[in-house]
Amino acid sequence: MAETTTGRRERKKARTRQALADAALRLFTERGFDNVGVREVAEAADVSLSTLFKHFPSKEALVFDLDADIESALVAAVRDRAPGQPVLHALRDHLVQTRTALRTDEPMFVLVESTPALRDAARRMWSRHEKALAATLADATGLPPDDLAITGLARFALEIPSLASTSADPAQAVRDLFALLEQGWATTPLAGGGDHGGGRNG
Repeated sequence: MAETTTGRRERKKARTRQALADAALRLFTERGFDNVGVREVAEAADVSLSTLFKHFPSKEALVFDLDADIESALVAAVRDRAPGQPVLHALRDHLVQTRTALRTDEPMFVLVESTPALRDAARRMWSRHEKALAATLADATGLPPDDLAITGLARFALEIPSLASTSADPAQAVRDLFALLEQGWATTPLAGGGDHGGGRNG
């Protein structure tokens, strides 16, 4: 009986969260993020303002509902990778699958890209995963989590989707940037200084 009650309560909470997220997306899309207050979202979902804040700690959180799930999936991609699969390849494949498939005409994408506050919030929330990713990379490699190789790799890897998003083929751009991360600059013209016409003769 207790399990049935708990299950019913969890389903109700999930429905409330979804109703709030749906109402927020609709209102933000129709009128703009900056022109809608959280009280209006609560009223549209037929819940109290206090209930809204129990589910979403901020206005931005109404848009980025799945942040915890995103971090869990990022960690799992490294932790649960196939036997023998290199860490970088597992992370690369996960980011190609999850960060390059979003259509630019989807309402959520349009909303975020057209709202400076949401673009900044999205970047902050994405960079917050750095600590969790670094800890997972440390476990996978045996290096301490504060080792510069680990913290640098976590930061660089998380920057790749943003860099790749401007490419005509974001998925291939992610793969190319990971190859650069894996192989270093030695395979590029920059390793030899490049042919810029201004070098000194040795």
